[in-house]
Amino acid sequence: MGSLGWPEIMVILVIALVIFGPRKLPQLGRTLGKALGEFRRATNDLKNTLELEVHKEEEKQNAPQRKKAEDAYSRRQPPETESHPDVTAAAEPAPADTAAEAELPFEEPARRDADQE
Repeated sequence: MGSLGWPEIMVILVIALVIFGPRKLPQLGRTLGKALGEFRRATNDLKNTLELEVHKEEEKQNAPQRKKAEDAYSRRQPPETESHPDVTAAAEPAPADTAAEAELPFEEPARRDADQE
C-alpha cells in the first residue's frame, strides 16, 4: 500500500465536498485539524514520559558503578608538581637594557640610503 498522491487527495476532497456540502466542509476541516493537533501533543507527551522513565531506570542501574568511581576519585592523591627554576625564568620577560628599547615592542626597520641623505 503506497502513499497518497495529489490525484488521490483530490478525489477524496471532491467526495467530501459532495457528501458534507460547502457549508460543513470548513467546520469539518477545523475539527479534524484540532483532533490531529491533540493527537500529536498526546503522542509527544507519551514519548517524553517513556524516555524519562528509561533514563531514570538507567540511572538506577548505573548508580553503584558511578558511586564506586566517585569514591575512587575522591580518595586519590593529587599529583605532586615539581617547579623547575628554568621554567619560571623563561616565563618572565627579560628586562629592557635602555628606556628606548622598553618603549618599542619591535625593531625599527632599516633605513634606505635615500632616507639617510
